[in-house]
Amino acid sequence: MALETLLVKVKTAISSSFDSVPPKLLKKKSSFKSKRNVGVLAFEVAGVMSKLLHLWQSLSDATIVRIRNDAVNLEGVRKIISNDESFLLGLACAEFAESLRLVANSVSRLSARCEDSSLRSFHRAFVEFADSGRDPNGWALSGPKEIETKLKKLERYVTLAATLYREMEELTLLENAFRKAVNHTVNGDGNGNEVSFGGKEQQKLYELQQKILWQKQEVKDLKDRSLWSRSFDNVVILLVRFCFTVLARIKVVFGIGHCERSLSRSFSGSATVYPSDQNPNDFVSGSMESFERFEKEENLRSGFFESNSKLLRAPASTLGHAGLALHYANLIIVMEKMIKSPHLVGVDARDDLYGMLPSSIRWGLRGRLKGVGFCASDPVLAVEWRDALGRILGWLSPLAHNMIKWQSERSFEQQHNNLVPKTNVLLLQTLFFANKDKTEAAITELLVGLNYIWRFEREMTAKALFESANSNDLLKLHKTC
Repeated sequence: MALETLLVKVKTAISSSFDSVPPKLLKKKSSFKSKRNVGVLAFEVAGVMSKLLHLWQSLSDATIVRIRNDAVNLEGVRKIISNDESFLLGLACAEFAESLRLVANSVSRLSARCEDSSLRSFHRAFVEFADSGRDPNGWALSGPKEIETKLKKLERYVTLAATLYREMEELTLLENAFRKAVNHTVNGDGNGNEVSFGGKEQQKLYELQQKILWQKQEVKDLKDRSLWSRSFDNVVILLVRFCFTVLARIKVVFGIGHCERSLSRSFSGSATVYPSDQNPNDFVSGSMESFERFEKEENLRSGFFESNSKLLRAPASTLGHAGLALHYANLIIVMEKMIKSPHLVGVDARDDLYGMLPSSIRWGLRGRLKGVGFCASDPVLAVEWRDALGRILGWLSPLAHNMIKWQSERSFEQQHNNLVPKTNVLLLQTLFFANKDKTEAAITELLVGLNYIWRFEREMTAKALFESANSNDLLKLHKTC
């Protein structure tokens, strides 16, 4: 009889513990619904806020100075992308604008849920502000104090959303543990054996039930303080104003007028490598070939975001257009490791590297290796090749590593929509806009040099083993005599 009474209490506890909407909150929930609260979309909204915060931080004075002084002056950027500083800064601006456009699209989808008609028209107003600078609603934040206040508000909401997510996960774990404990008690141990229900089991269920109640209260408090309980209008107006403010910041730091700017670019069009019998250690660029990316008339017809999106489309002469930027980045990094430790490179690894080469590089490599011969025993030439490879890797390797980092961060962001890139690597610092012919010429030179020092290391190792074997034979012969 006591057991039956206890089981009734347990079932009652289960029912109450999994009741996600307590009766006393039903009226409150109904009123929330009428106000179109954010609710479970709080985590998506927090992700949008995180991206806006990251964009704003990426446009800080220190970051812009770094872009102007360092990023556009990278040796690799100047060699195989462009030496036109205004064009490179235009690429940086275009990438920031494109990132903001994607965030604004998310805000537009959220604004469709608002009651305020002006907020529902956010997309049209935002495009108008981008093209003409007109802001009839006064949505762009003006003073530093106002911006700082809104920044702190965004940061607080993002932090609360992350905390709420963790606490909701913890509540789920506790409820699952409680369910398993009750099922174990009611149904036995799974092998048909009854489980004695003593004081310890009662105490365990009671403690779990109390933890669940406390955790539910913690989750409720966080929901009340976070985006979860805010109306779409209150949340979206914050996002809208910060979108306008970030766009205004982009225009200020890059010196952009209201509706027109000339978009042009200069790309290095060819590259040559000195033949090895002249100077195998220098990689030099050929003549610079400049061309206009867009006609001025087309730019005048295009809007701010459309023009910047077009600027980010890689021309036919680049690795980005050929879809080889990421592949060549991996290839360069593999060669970098081999060049640093050629004595550790086996024949299989060398064959695998050759298998990574596209046909264009294979043909170029065959031409460079014609008549080279099989002997690689000159220590002076080996040192010269090491120096030459070190110089090439010095400017080419950073672009390859940046390409991997840029790609991995964006892929991770797509998988975890609430996260944002941790660094400020820009597309112009990668191999995406690199001239294809020039990059392949550099890679070919690396392969020629790697081939020599790899064979040199093998010949020196074989020579040392041969001399060691001969010395051992002489020693044995001397002992015999």
